[in-house]
Amino acid sequence: MFKKILVPTDGSALSHKAIAGAIELASTLGAGIVGYCGAEDYPLSFAEYTLVDPEQFRRQALAGAERHLRHIADAAAAAGVSCRTVAAECDTVWSGIIDTATSQGCDLIFMASHGRRGLSAALLGSETQKVLTHSKIPVLVYR
Repeated sequence: MFKKILVPTDGSALSHKAIAGAIELASTLGAGIVGYCGAEDYPLSFAEYTLVDPEQFRRQALAGAERHLRHIADAAAAAGVSCRTVAAECDTVWSGIIDTATSQGCDLIFMASHGRRGLSAALLGSETQKVLTHSKIPVLVYR
C-alpha cells in the first residue's frame, strides 16, 4: 500500500493531531514518514525599504520550520517509525508540500484541515484545498 508518507506541519495543535494519526498509520503499514515544513519567501522582496532584513527573515523562518519538524522526528522515533524531515523555502505552502512529496518519492500526503467554510475559507484560503486541487499524489485529510 503506502510506503512513504509526507506529513506537513505548521506547528499548530491541529498539525500535531494529524502527525499522531500519520505515525499511527505509518506504524500499521510499515511505512516511513517524511516531515515537511515550508518557510515562505520574504513577502516584500521587491520593496526598497524593509522593516526586517530579508536574510534575517529567511533564517528565522527556516529555524522555526526546524523547530516544528523536531516534533515529528521525536514522535516518529518514539513510535519506532522511520522519519526524515525537510525544511525548505517555498513560494507558497501548498506548492512546497506537493514539490516535496514528489521529490521525496512519497506516495501519500497526510495533512490536517481547519475545516473552514464559506467566507472565511474564501478569504483565508485553504492550503489543504489547494493541495487537493493540484496534487497528483493521493491526499488523506485528517480531522
